[in-house]
Amino acid sequence: MKDMTDQVKEIATKLLESGQVDVFMAWEKGDAPHQSKPFFARNVADVEKIIFDEYCIHNLSTYLTRFRDGKEKIAIVVKGCDSRGVVRMLEDHQMKRDRLHIIGINCPGMKDPLEAMKQHSGFERETGEKGLAIKCLQCMQPNPVIYDESLGEIQEPHFKGERFTEVKALEAMSSEERYQFFSEVLSTCIRCYACRQVCVACNCRTCIFDEAKPQWVGRETSVGDNFMYHIVRAFHMAGRCIECGECERVCPVNIPLMLINRKLIKDVDHYFGPYDAGMAYVEGGKPPLSLYKIDDPDDFI
Repeated sequence: MKDMTDQVKEIATKLLESGQVDVFMAWEKGDAPHQSKPFFARNVADVEKIIFDEYCIHNLSTYLTRFRDGKEKIAIVVKGCDSRGVVRMLEDHQMKRDRLHIIGINCPGMKDPLEAMKQHSGFERETGEKGLAIKCLQCMQPNPVIYDESLGEIQEPHFKGERFTEVKALEAMSSEERYQFFSEVLSTCIRCYACRQVCVACNCRTCIFDEAKPQWVGRETSVGDNFMYHIVRAFHMAGRCIECGECERVCPVNIPLMLINRKLIKDVDHYFGPYDAGMAYVEGGKPPLSLYKIDDPDDFI
């Protein structure tokens, strides 16, 4: 992907030299070949560190919250899922469109650095290179939905199957079976909040779970408190999840968080749709559950 790296560097140099932007958000190489990490270039000298390779999996739109209270003009490189995150930030009034210069990259799919790290640790029995990250194999939108300039050839989605197969299997369970399933799954949660930290839709200035008075969940990792955390977070995601899959990718105990998110995506689309979060930016636009209409469906209440 050297050609793509060169193109991104060229754009970064042009924008920073001309003073069109104050910050250029991209990626830089880490200490290992499989480590690519978010990078904020602030001058032309920084541009040399910018890269774009198969491990640039992090959703950069999440980091826009660091700049929401400032006035800097920001250039940001986005893949398809990242661009939906930018729409999320704009709709949530966390960032203004005129502060952004968006460079869209039509994404061929990324490899998961966490999987690569396991392989290189010596604890994995499997050898050889793994393919695309699971979240990329499930991606419905590899091409940016919002951009000021675009790079690369248009990509076809890697996911070809039935989008809600696992959700329908969950719906087919009895209520007792579902409770047993989620009790087992969520009992492993250590409440590290990695899923919250990596999520572009979790952009509240103070999270309900960081409140001490009142304290909404206990400090111990009991199943009841874990249920409380994941149920509340799921409802906050309803109609707002952009399906970037980062929450599930970074979960250290492999909780199927996207199963929960896709159940809500399916229901919001059914009751309030057709709707998919972050697929288009409309000035003043809002997710369905952020608006009230007199004819909103309520037969499921």
